[in-house]
Amino acid sequence: MTLADSPSALPSGIYVPSPTFFVSKTASTYSTFNPPIDLETQLKHTLYLAKSGIHGVVLLGSTGEAVHITREERKALLAYVRKGLDAEGYTNFPIIAGTGTNSTVETFELLNDAKECGAEYGLVLAPSYFATAVTQRGLIDWYIHVADRSPIPIMIYYYPGVSNNIYIAPSTFEKLAQHPNIVGTKLSHGNISHHTLLAQNPIIKANNFHVFTGLGQQLLPILTIGAAGAIDALAGIFPKSVVHLYNLSIAGKVGEAQRVQYIVSGAEEVVADLGAVGVKEGAARILGFGDRDGARLPLTGGLEGGDAAWEKKYNSAFDAVSKLEASL
Repeated sequence: MTLADSPSALPSGIYVPSPTFFVSKTASTYSTFNPPIDLETQLKHTLYLAKSGIHGVVLLGSTGEAVHITREERKALLAYVRKGLDAEGYTNFPIIAGTGTNSTVETFELLNDAKECGAEYGLVLAPSYFATAVTQRGLIDWYIHVADRSPIPIMIYYYPGVSNNIYIAPSTFEKLAQHPNIVGTKLSHGNISHHTLLAQNPIIKANNFHVFTGLGQQLLPILTIGAAGAIDALAGIFPKSVVHLYNLSIAGKVGEAQRVQYIVSGAEEVVADLGAVGVKEGAARILGFGDRDGARLPLTGGLEGGDAAWEKKYNSAFDAVSKLEASL
């Protein structure tokens, strides 16, 4: 396998780590043990995002419950969404496929599948099963071996919260950024200093390596230090608002961007509490996509406390961003 032809960094902008939608509990095919994927709803949600100004999607990432999805299901989902996007004229709307495993071979297989199914990039989670024993040298070698064989450009997914608190040093990113098939990173942590050390490092910048935050709470701050944008879950519910914040920020309209960042951050804090479950709850209640309790075990869908909990916690947090979204 050779390197992807002329790999380039993921363009700057706002991307959505999409939830994976499963069929409704009322469907004849529903199974508590393993509810089937709802491909039609997956495509409808992705098209909604594209029409709302989002620049691309991550399918089968953390929010997409990738650890609950089989290899065959991954292929079917990627191919269906790519085909549906192309049919609607969104041929340049990139799909980033979540492809992280602890095995170099399995990760390569998922990247190869992603290429065959139409994904343009792979988002590769740091291998973390032996996190306390893994060295920075080991991480460098692991990513290089994967990147050497990947048929599509890859991005380093650094999310300590789902990867055994593994640590990736800025110096490790500097080395990996020099690989022509490693073109960026998603940083899902709160360390703004590390965002700065990557986004402003002259060696990293020179190698067409783009830095994205995984937290919309950080969007305005990280754009000011040269990052490329966000891969943000709240944008899966309020896409126009997060894109609006991005546009204000890159236009240098700092005062207005600060006001919108305040609104977005308030909503982000609530979504972050429940992760994938919270995103699905919001997508169902606010946008009408999927079921409120549409997760696979061991996640249990829906808010504990049901409607009363939603009214108390979410409605107030989403009030301002809902008004903003409606105005755009």
